[in-house]
Amino acid sequence: MISIYKRPYLCTIVKKEETAPGIFDMTIISEEITRQAKPGQFLNIRCADTLSTLLRRPISICDIDKEKKEVRFVFQVKGEGTRLLANRSLGELLDVLGPLGTSFTVDNSFSRPALIGGGIGVFPLLFLANAYRSSMDVFLGFRTKEMVVLEQDFKRICPDTVIATDDGSYGVSGYVTRLLEENIKQGKNDIVYACGPEPMLKKVQSMCSAYGIPCQLSLEQRMGCGIGACLVCACKIRTPKAWEYKHVCKDGPVFWGNEVLFDE
Repeated sequence: MISIYKRPYLCTIVKKEETAPGIFDMTIISEEITRQAKPGQFLNIRCADTLSTLLRRPISICDIDKEKKEVRFVFQVKGEGTRLLANRSLGELLDVLGPLGTSFTVDNSFSRPALIGGGIGVFPLLFLANAYRSSMDVFLGFRTKEMVVLEQDFKRICPDTVIATDDGSYGVSGYVTRLLEENIKQGKNDIVYACGPEPMLKKVQSMCSAYGIPCQLSLEQRMGCGIGACLVCACKIRTPKAWEYKHVCKDGPVFWGNEVLFDE
């Protein structure tokens, strides 16, 4: 759980690249964030000092470099805030609150983890892959070839990383969950980590439950405040008695798969 009194940091932008249409890869300097950050956590960034962007934008941490004090994040331009963030220049200062939220559980007692990401859900998994640095399977799904990002970053860690595209324009044709299911049926994985759109997460949750494999899901929810003060990112979480609403920003974004109740 995060504190609402966590102070923001002013961080210098040192790298910026558009790696796919509307997808930007940005790196900032912050000794404090690199010291604290764990895989699966996110940043809450003030994109610009304008009335239309008063609310910060939550963006997953893609990776860190503790020696260089670098924090890397990748984001897709979806509205005015992220458009203004994409227009920021090298050397500028960003007002960043973080790291926030819960993290993935890195447990080396698992012999063969599987990482599966869909679309923008791929971004936070790179930090997790670097944290494990052991034998793993990585499955990344995208809509089309032109939207494929971070492929070489993942392949440096896991050379057998598999890419799938919905339209078959690159890699394996079809939904990426099919690749994971083939692995699970063969008993190759003993834990699954997933981040992506809700239909993908529901499928991962269902198959892991069917085969008795634990999984952790990083939920993608629209956020308002990013600190648990509003109800924009509420989600249903199972409790001993029934269920209750939790906040993705404060109690998540990472939950164990058997905790999450998706709407039918």
